[in-house]
Amino acid sequence: MYDTQYPSEIREYLYKILVIGDLGTGKTSIIMRYVHNIFSMNYKSTIGVDFALKVIQWSPDTVVRLQLWDIAGQERFGNMTRVYYKEAVAALIVYDVTRPKTFEAVAKWKADLDSKVSLPASWGGGPIPVVLLANKMDLAEPAHPVDVEALDNFCEDNGFLKWFGTSAKDNNNIEEATRFLLTEIMAAEEEQAARDANEAAIMDRIHLNQPKAKEGCC
Repeated sequence: MYDTQYPSEIREYLYKILVIGDLGTGKTSIIMRYVHNIFSMNYKSTIGVDFALKVIQWSPDTVVRLQLWDIAGQERFGNMTRVYYKEAVAALIVYDVTRPKTFEAVAKWKADLDSKVSLPASWGGGPIPVVLLANKMDLAEPAHPVDVEALDNFCEDNGFLKWFGTSAKDNNNIEEATRFLLTEIMAAEEEQAARDANEAAIMDRIHLNQPKAKEGCC
């Protein structure tokens, strides 16, 4: 969302992405796997909020810095989430495929998110893009099968861009899900840049077409 232009023409963007969902769904594990490529069975529950930074060379001339905000599960629907959500441009909502109640809470997390944060007006406003993560897929089969069609329909009905089955333990689909979400963000950024360039071109034409004031004779 913040663009810094360097003399070398390298563009740098900083985006805040929320990682939310019920307690114990694996949010911290997902972030640690994505940012540091490590996994542990012994992470302590997040208290309040924590965040990690991931730097991505998006293209030869574009660097993206992602702030991944790990929102504690027990904070759900509380007054503080409005503060935590501020200036976020996208979100990952996580549930645990082995615990159905965490999926039941997903729609509530999404509604809470939509009521408290939106895209910048320059990007057209509206809800921020959200991807659903069905986490702990390494434990899914056969005891906890995932209904692909039902999840597809749920995402369509509740305004999710897409869902991914993930596993922080196996490092499965975490990179893919985050890159998919970032692609949506960068597309919005490019659309805004194109609109700005078009508006600047229009203003230049208006300026050039304005009649010049006549010079006085004395």
